[in-house]
Amino acid sequence: MREFRFGVSLRSIGDPQQWAAKCQSAEELGYDVITIPDHIGALAPFPAMAAAAAVTRRIKVGTLVLNVPFYNPALLARDVAATVRLSGGRFELGLGAGHMKAEFDDAGLPWQDLRTRLDHLTTTITELRRRLEAEDVEVPPLLVAGGSKGVLWIAAEHAQIVGFAGLKPKPGAEPGIWRLATEPELTESVTFYASLDDQAERNMLLQDVVVTGEKQAAAKTWAEQAESTVDEILAAPQLLIGTEAEIVARVHELRERYGFTYFTVFEPAMETFAPIIRALRA
Repeated sequence: MREFRFGVSLRSIGDPQQWAAKCQSAEELGYDVITIPDHIGALAPFPAMAAAAAVTRRIKVGTLVLNVPFYNPALLARDVAATVRLSGGRFELGLGAGHMKAEFDDAGLPWQDLRTRLDHLTTTITELRRRLEAEDVEVPPLLVAGGSKGVLWIAAEHAQIVGFAGLKPKPGAEPGIWRLATEPELTESVTFYASLDDQAERNMLLQDVVVTGEKQAAAKTWAEQAESTVDEILAAPQLLIGTEAEIVARVHELRERYGFTYFTVFEPAMETFAPIIRALRA
């Protein structure tokens, strides 16, 4: 059985000293990967990763995930090659097909249909590999994440890691507005992926971690926000709610049931989740 790995998605940079301290804290708390998302108005992934690698020793850096339609493949290959070198090989490349129309509008880029975005993702992966190999640069481990069957097909074909976020498009809303996927919906996605490939590492981007002895009350708060029920919230694999012991048991259950062994939390949960990491590795 594959061992657990843990990542933290960092979203705020502060000044250089604050960024260094945050990255070093993630390493000291036992995380395996610092990941950076890719959004307009947020951190620029590549300089943030280079800075993180420069002030740490063990922890890897990565993207979760790059908005691939933002990028020209040749220019992206240049940035990937530099990050591989500057990190000493401590780099994992996460790619996605893009999903937030508002960001494309903000950037003045055309919003294209899913098929076109998937084709660009496939082309980018092929071109990245070709250019990196031509430069004798080690191709970093590739994570492909998304909820559509098309993205999962690409992950099965090309990636060493497949990412799930437990989100679904909200009906009637603009692309990029999400709702929590239900447990049956996530099960369907994982089952579909498993029918294509059962070798890749499976990542779950946890939407929240709530350590509490009042599980029902915490789930009720989430249910009200998500227009869901308490039972649905407690069954959701992308939410961890309960005491530390209950969450540890739940993570083991998620590995057994879904094959998730790589869990990523958002920055606000970095310290909350650290004791759970220690318990899972004890």
